[in-house]
This record gives sequence, C-alpha cells and structure tokens, in this order.
Amino acid sequence: MTPSMPTKEEIARDVEAEVAAAVKSRADLMEMAYVLESEAADRYAELADQMEVHNNHEVAEVFAKMAAIEGEHAKKVELQPGEGPKRAPWEYRWIGFEAPETTPSEDLHYLMTPHHALVLAKVNEQRAEAFYRVVARLAPTLEVRNLAAEMAEEEREHVELVEKWLAKYPEPEAGWDDDPDPPNALD
Repeated sequence: MTPSMPTKEEIARDVEAEVAAAVKSRADLMEMAYVLESEAADRYAELADQMEVHNNHEVAEVFAKMAAIEGEHAKKVELQPGEGPKRAPWEYRWIGFEAPETTPSEDLHYLMTPHHALVLAKVNEQRAEAFYRVVARLAPTLEVRNLAAEMAEEEREHVELVEKWLAKYPEPEAGWDDDPDPPNALD
C-alpha cells in the first residue's frame, strides 16, 4: 500500500496552468491556501470516521489529530476580512483530482496502521510543498513568489514533523493486511 506520488515533471505541468490563471495576487494565493488546508482537514476528519467504523481506533486517532492540525493551518491563512473563497473547492485545478494535502480514498485500507496513516500524511505534505514551490517559481509578482516560497518552507517543516512521528511507528511486517474474516460488501 504505497500512496502514489506524481513525478516533479507531472506536478509542474499540471500546476503551471492554474498558477498562470489563478495566482495573480496575494489574495488569490491565500484563497487557494485556505481551500487546500480546509480540504485536508475535512478529508482527515472523514478518514478518522471511516477508521472508527472499522474499529481501527489507533489510526482514527492519527487522522483526527491530522484533521485538527490542518484545521488550525486553515485558520492561520490570512484572507481578507469578511472574505472566503470565491470558488467552490472542486473548481480548483490541483496537482491531481484533489487539493495537494488531500488523501485519495483509494489509498486507504481498513486494517492500515498508524505507520501507513503517517506515510499518507507525509506524502500529502510533500505534495503541498511541491505545489507552493511551483507557485513560487511561476507567480507573476515578487510578493506572491516570496509568500509561496515561505509557504513551501512551512510545508517542508510539516514533512519533517511527520517524519519524527513516523519514527515512532515502525513499518508493519508483511501480512499486516491479512484478515481471515474480511468485511462483506453488499450490493
């Protein structure tokens, strides 16, 4: 169960059009950052709920903690007073189909361990860092490029934090996903 990580070339190609079209100002970048962080918080909360349903409380706790952290990041984004995003989350063009810090549902397994959850979180932070690095390279103004570079560095710090947490949870042995009585899907 390895999360898929786009290549640097794919990231740059996919993001360039969005950068040119949408990140023309500080306000545009902050709006995208808010949506990115909010989407991540919402998805982690959903994943925590899913893991609770499967009685995987340890992983649910990791995802709940990540939801809280990303929610705090969203609150720190400096939007203009009284303003929120001008577009719906699905109207943004991201690296993939979703915001960079959003875990794809297909990367989950109901028996996953905290190690797996933190690997997903690390990949999410790496994608967010890559996104901001591309913005820092392509944005039309120095102000936006500098702000995006700062945001990329902050995401790099998040990668390092997740790596520290990951050190506490060794990779599980082969067979971690064996279940002699797996759940049955009903049509």
